[in-house]
Amino acid sequence: MDPTTVCCPNLTCPARGQAGEGHVRLHSRKDQRLLCTACHKTCAATKGTAFSRLRTAAETVSLIVTWLAQGCPLQAMVAAFGCDERTVAAWWRRAGRQGQAVQEPLVEHPRDLGQVQAEAIRLKKQGGIVWMALAMMVSTRLWLAGEVSEHRDLPLIRGLIARVRACALHRPILCCTEGLCSSSRAMRETCRDPVRTGAQGRPRLRPWRNSCIAQVVKRDEQRRVVDVERRIMDGTSARVETLRRRSHGAGVITTAAIERLHATFRERLASLTRRGRALARCTLT
Repeated sequence: MDPTTVCCPNLTCPARGQAGEGHVRLHSRKDQRLLCTACHKTCAATKGTAFSRLRTAAETVSLIVTWLAQGCPLQAMVAAFGCDERTVAAWWRRAGRQGQAVQEPLVEHPRDLGQVQAEAIRLKKQGGIVWMALAMMVSTRLWLAGEVSEHRDLPLIRGLIARVRACALHRPILCCTEGLCSSSRAMRETCRDPVRTGAQGRPRLRPWRNSCIAQVVKRDEQRRVVDVERRIMDGTSARVETLRRRSHGAGVITTAAIERLHATFRERLASLTRRGRALARCTLT
């Protein structure tokens, strides 16, 4: 419990969001409570975390969630720790909500993205197929956003591009996607700003300047890639090459960075494996 690394969770506190400024101090080590000198309110040390208001030790919850992600059966956790099955499932969902709550404020704010790679992977679950679309900033390898849907269609890609737009400044941007035709359409429809003139009715939408779209189309035979075609859907070849070199260096138009991230997820998360007995049962998982 280090008070210097946290900020006050009180929404009306004048020092909210300021960590390491000395506003938060230790109030009670026995009860694990902190005191904010700006608003003079106390709070639990686990306030705002996945362990808030839990009676089980944080180390135990963290251990169980880690083992579940690695593919250990939920029934094994119940037998090993003597917990109720519904309680373990609630911890699993709580960890997911906490991860999303941390990712959105830290990542989804405007920045100069440069080049973005986006791709959707096919996942198996018990009784169906799920598609997971992810996007990554190439220069820093920052995972920007992800969307999950039972159908690989335009709403899935549009939701992903909308979250990428929340992370992007109005700077030149290159989006490299797979050969899905809806990717280019979603990029064109999302990266637009209204031009307000004061007249009644819906304002005209103006596309972003210097917004480039490239596609990498792979043709395979018997599960082996035999040909790769690179297409420039929007933008000039010179602009695409400039943005690609600025963020990636030497090479060609590719989606290798996001494909490596997909491979890492398949390796680290048991429910995303291609073949195994730890498949997910529902889309939310």
